[in-house]
Amino acid sequence: MSTDAVKTQLYQSLAKVAQALANGNRLQLLEFMAQGERSVESLAELTGMTLANTSQHLQGLRQAGLVSPRKEGQRVYYRLAGDDVVHLYDMLRSVAESRLAEVKQLVADFLGDKDTLEPIPAGELLERAKTGLVTVLDVRPPEEFAAGHLPGAVNIPLDRLESGLAKLSKKREVVAYCRGPYCLMSFEAVLKLRKRGWKARRLQDGFPEWKAAGLPVDSSN
Repeated sequence: MSTDAVKTQLYQSLAKVAQALANGNRLQLLEFMAQGERSVESLAELTGMTLANTSQHLQGLRQAGLVSPRKEGQRVYYRLAGDDVVHLYDMLRSVAESRLAEVKQLVADFLGDKDTLEPIPAGELLERAKTGLVTVLDVRPPEEFAAGHLPGAVNIPLDRLESGLAKLSKKREVVAYCRGPYCLMSFEAVLKLRKRGWKARRLQDGFPEWKAAGLPVDSSN
């Protein structure tokens, strides 16, 4: 095979990954799987898609090598193929935000007024948590927390925050985190805590970005 033919085949293979990502529903699926392994049924419920449509999208992601399946009885579970998929997703998001005016505007409309909540970078949070200066609050659902979370984090899902406030000391700053940059749960948690007298901030990104950066992770599984 000639050099030109090899290059053509190589680029066509690379394009399979780009094609797999060229769908908003698939990107949402990746965000949910970045929290931990999920069944097809669970992913369909989370995204609001039909079971058949969810399965079709997952097959497309699988063919591109981005996700891996596991069968247990009659159910099929999917997980990201590796942390490099999180890096790929994050780079796609970063390029889109910096290069597409429509994305810039959407992010500004979606998160702009909320980003005054003083996001804390991952490295700073790690150091402050080690010295006991902050309480790390995970506001994701329990099954996502169990699959993996920041060391020492307290899990109080957003919809249970009101009843779980007794777990949080007002003597320490609370840093909340959730699924990622476009997840609003940590924003809402910080607003609720501040209204009730807590000193609170949010993690700049989310759990997948923390894990993909090689920072320490605990698991309840």
